[in-house]
Amino acid sequence: MLYFLKKYPLSLAVILAVVYLSFFKPPSTGLSDIPNLDKVVHVCMYLGMAGMLWLEFHRAHRRHPAPRWHAWVGAVLCPIVFSGAVELLQEYCTTYRGGDWMDFAANVCGVLLAWAVMGRPWWHRFGL
Repeated sequence: MLYFLKKYPLSLAVILAVVYLSFFKPPSTGLSDIPNLDKVVHVCMYLGMAGMLWLEFHRAHRRHPAPRWHAWVGAVLCPIVFSGAVELLQEYCTTYRGGDWMDFAANVCGVLLAWAVMGRPWWHRFGL
């Protein structure tokens, strides 16, 4: 665990922020009248989470390369599974939140966008 705290401190902070945002009771505002704004928020949260995981993976393994599948598991598979678990917990463990398949789809889109930007092999040409 200490290894991950040293190698992925910003990713862990983003994950904690996503957990908080996923379970706090949001105040009612006029923003809830904007259609599908919550889907945009879901894409942004998981884009930020997976993107930071990719960025810190590249940074942590610049000198000592790790197998690429490690990044796939940590920055693609884990956030998708995490997202599904959060949606299930929202549905079955809260009274003020509900699980939603479209939220899950938006989360997956955010993870895949992070892969498209940060996980592609061409990114190494920029020194990250």
